Amino acid sequence: MKGMCFMPTILEETRFILNKYNIKADKKLGQNFLISDDAVNRIIEKSEVTKSDLVIEIGPGLGTLTKELLERAGKVICIELDTRMVKILNERFSLYDNFEIIHDDILKVDLKSIIKREKENQNMKEAKIVANLPYYITTPIIMKLLEEKLDLKTITVMVQKEVADRLTALPGTKKSGAITYGVYYYAEAEEVLEVLPQSFIPAPEVTSEVIQFKIRKDPPVFVGDDKKMFQIIKCAFTQRRKTLLNSLVNTNIFNSKEHGSKILKEVNLKENVRPEELTLEDFARIADLV
Repeated sequence: MKGMCFMPTILEETRFILNKYNIKADKKLGQNFLISDDAVNRIIEKSEVTKSDLVIEIGPGLGTLTKELLERAGKVICIELDTRMVKILNERFSLYDNFEIIHDDILKVDLKSIIKREKENQNMKEAKIVANLPYYITTPIIMKLLEEKLDLKTITVMVQKEVADRLTALPGTKKSGAITYGVYYYAEAEEVLEVLPQSFIPAPEVTSEVIQFKIRKDPPVFVGDDKKMFQIIKCAFTQRRKTLLNSLVNTNIFNSKEHGSKILKEVNLKENVRPEELTLEDFARIADLV
């Protein structure tokens, strides 16, 4: 009809950009471009971004989420490793005065300084992270964001569903792994949305899940040395089929089986207990005794 304006879908927009710049997703960087309007809308909605927020977007790719974030946030800082994407993003969002891009590896970026700068100089009240993470490096990125104890309100990310199940599991349950305890210590995690492979170009072989971490103001347990506790947790899960006692003896956390048995008895745990049966409180008590 005359006078009507039709907005292109994300799929149409993505194909246009890929053709314009004659590029394809880089498998080495784990790139899968999100093309689902519904998934984008749900991620943006769950992020609850406002004009007083600083948003740090990790791996923005072609800028599908970036476009929506820029309309809602006070400032959006994108961190992108791929030089091709940096060029596209700079051209695409050059007219936005609340857009900034950092061409670097997220694992090397000083996020604490960036957040401090923006809150002090730009009067941003809250800092939030939004990301569609490469599956091959999900765990290191999430643990960096949590372990650095950044001044964040929430972290909303897309990850592989199998990983999401571990990230959102409760400690002491069958799905729990070493990362489960780390996440639970720093944040409350919930699954937000399941995203099917056909929601991406190219389609990954697995289903994805959007999860959100609400950062805790205080940890749920007190421990004298949290770094020591996480070292113990990591060692406990290195050989998942072994008992906790054998795993911690083999990794020299316990000096001997006798030493380990004594500590387990002090914290009221059986000698044949397995790592995934422990609560975070159990690991904290062991850490305080080792």
